[in-house]
Amino acid sequence: QVQLVESGGGLVQAGGSLRLSCVASRFIINIGIMGWYRQAPGRERELVASITRGSSSDYADSLKGRFTISTDNAKNTVYLQMDSLKPEDTATYYCNTAPRATQYWGQGTQVTVAS
Repeated sequence: QVQLVESGGGLVQAGGSLRLSCVASRFIINIGIMGWYRQAPGRERELVASITRGSSSDYADSLKGRFTISTDNAKNTVYLQMDSLKPEDTATYYCNTAPRATQYWGQGTQVTVAS
């Protein structure tokens, strides 16, 4: 059974923090690189962070220093720690493989940053 379940979003004031979680099926995690994506209204989905099995991470240039991706392989979970949030970070956040996503998408988790 395919599973991609994101959680942890919410409403936060600018400058605040959130920690997102994604529980994924083992077969998806085993593909290799996992990533967090986001999609804001009227905009295309974009990859914001990725992490390899060896815990090497990469980030969109505009997010470096504010977001941290990590994994707990024992729990099949990928995390995204988001600090110093800005209103432009408002979006629905999803996890999937990266840089090429599978056809499977979860429901996402909504992050809203108030100014």
